[in-house]
Amino acid sequence: MHNGASTSETPIPPADESTAGNAGLDTEFHRGLGLFDATMVVVGSMIGSGIFIVPATMAGQLGSPGWLLVAWLITGVLTVSAALSYGELAAMMPQAGGQYLYLREAFSPLLGFLYGWTLFLVIQTGFIAAVAVAFARFAGTLWPIISEEKYLLGPWHLTPGYALSLSTAQLVGMLMILFLTATNVCGLRYGKLVQNLFTVAKTGALLGLIGVGLILGWNAEAVSANFGDLWTPRGKLTDLGGGLTAATAFGLFVALCESQTGSLFSSDAWNNVTFIAGEVRQPRRNLPLALALGTSSVLLLYLLANLAYLVTLPFEDIQQAENNRVATVMLARIFPRFGVPLMAAAIMISTFGCNNGLILAGARAYYAMARDGLFFARAGRLNAARVPAWGLIVQGGWAVLLVLPRTYNVHEKTYGNLYSDLLDYIISAALLFYVLTIAGVYRLRIKRPNAQRPYRAFGYPIVPALYLIGAISIVAVLVVYRPMTTWPGMVIVLLGLPVYYIWKQ
Repeated sequence: MHNGASTSETPIPPADESTAGNAGLDTEFHRGLGLFDATMVVVGSMIGSGIFIVPATMAGQLGSPGWLLVAWLITGVLTVSAALSYGELAAMMPQAGGQYLYLREAFSPLLGFLYGWTLFLVIQTGFIAAVAVAFARFAGTLWPIISEEKYLLGPWHLTPGYALSLSTAQLVGMLMILFLTATNVCGLRYGKLVQNLFTVAKTGALLGLIGVGLILGWNAEAVSANFGDLWTPRGKLTDLGGGLTAATAFGLFVALCESQTGSLFSSDAWNNVTFIAGEVRQPRRNLPLALALGTSSVLLLYLLANLAYLVTLPFEDIQQAENNRVATVMLARIFPRFGVPLMAAAIMISTFGCNNGLILAGARAYYAMARDGLFFARAGRLNAARVPAWGLIVQGGWAVLLVLPRTYNVHEKTYGNLYSDLLDYIISAALLFYVLTIAGVYRLRIKRPNAQRPYRAFGYPIVPALYLIGAISIVAVLVVYRPMTTWPGMVIVLLGLPVYYIWKQ
């Protein structure tokens, strides 16, 4: 390792006992992030647009207010359990790369690469593309010229089911990605400024939404219907597969597992702070704290947001919210004239801050891969501002390209987005990577018993096991009941096998 804006390609040292002290810390980066900044990365990366939309889908799957709240409680327990477990790995290996490093050290470089490959190909870049287009869609509420139906180019049909297009909404999404990429290329202080500013703003907006719903939106009729009978299924229940619904006990179990794909996805990206460990001050203390504080705060806000929806809206209205925009429906009930534009503005702030965190963090994982010779070599170098500029540019370029392809439903003659399908496919694989990473806590306790562990996973071995049992159960249900969105994700991961061996050459 060299001080300053290193351009060497020396691999990051493995996190064994010999590097467990200060010598194991990255020195190339500028450690410009304190505990507040790291927590803002966790919170800002988690809160996007999901909490304003996903409860409508979950309500259809679960069929009752009580089980909707239980599903979010399960999400909270799983996410916080995972974050508390990751804290041990983060304190043990406080270097750029995060989850990639943990998998590499606990199991093998191959497994680390497969995670990094999937992260770059779909997880991080697909998420960036999705959040950017969500930003554009809600901007279209304020400025109708921004729309996925207003085309500048195309659509050009490549096959019966796929097309390329450039709409005004796609253009706005692409410009957002390019702007935030350029901002982060200029240095950590600019990325940190955007992150802190927008995370504070959107947390305030979410708190405002909750307060308005619980106080001004209080609807005695909705409260009586929803909380007077928490558990009876009502409204139109989603077919979970083969005619199974939440109306039966087994169907309810399947619904709880399937609904987690929405709530966990809305709560995802908390692990992004581990990618930037090389830029966190006192990382062995601050990373575990940021993970615990950030995830628990967000999940508490999410639970309160669902309570706000339930005291304002009858459950059937949540299930049938137009375009699943349940938060917009709630605000429109309270402020008929201003509710829709207010919600659009709030979600634009939220998605802008979310994407900044995703863009800032992702390139650090590719940096670690490049230093191991498993990604483009230039992604493993820092620019004069001491950030991995080339990794940021490659990530931004691929995310922009993912905005362009469209899916096409021949029967309904409607367009979707390719990245949405890819993210659906990859959910099960992403959960498996989380499972393997937390299993790595157990493995490293055996493999490296004497390694320095400034923080040990809270409640070990029970708390990490809670996540493993819950996540494995969810994956098993998805494999059986949603095979068409599960197996393609596994294929995407396995496509990395030949790439790994080719790259090693």
